Amino acid sequence: MTKRCLPIIILAAGTSSRMRGRDKLLEDVDGVPLLRSQVCKALKANLGPVLVALPPAPHARYAALAGLEVALVPVADAQEGMNASLRAAFAAVPIGAAQAMLLLADLPDITTDDLHRVANAVAEYPKSLVWRGVTADGAPGHPIVFDATLFNAFQQLTGDEGGQSVIQTANGRITLVPLHGDRARRDLDTPEDWAAWRATREG
Repeated sequence: MTKRCLPIIILAAGTSSRMRGRDKLLEDVDGVPLLRSQVCKALKANLGPVLVALPPAPHARYAALAGLEVALVPVADAQEGMNASLRAAFAAVPIGAAQAMLLLADLPDITTDDLHRVANAVAEYPKSLVWRGVTADGAPGHPIVFDATLFNAFQQLTGDEGGQSVIQTANGRITLVPLHGDRARRDLDTPEDWAAWRATREG
């Protein structure tokens, strides 16, 4: 496991707009809300401080994180979309961090070992600026580690496109890290997604 201090950012300020009134990040996973499960994986990885981008309080997601040693990052303009969360979260990364890892909160199959695998690639491929988890067949996903030289680029983002334009500024200095199956990408955005995912676990 890498010995570097690698802050982990977890994006959890979205609206769950496709869940028809339910909050996907509060759905039960092994007895706890998905959001708490994801944060616990990040804490268990022991790579560095964990920062969680959240909607403004009051919000039920805060209670889901009660008792955990994480930095809460309220996103005042969360309704703008993902880029508001990216701006706020990267602005909150501790000064002096050489890189930071970005993880979506709604990827339930990601494991702590996956976080280690992507983190270890930073030392293995030091000339890269981006180190990214991909599916077994190469589709880009999460987690993603960004070099500190790219942090300022996040402050220029607007809308809901995500960090793809920041990745492009790496000019090909990207290391892809294959993770098992499709867990680097499998998110659960609808009640049907959740039902199908639970069925595969029960089977």
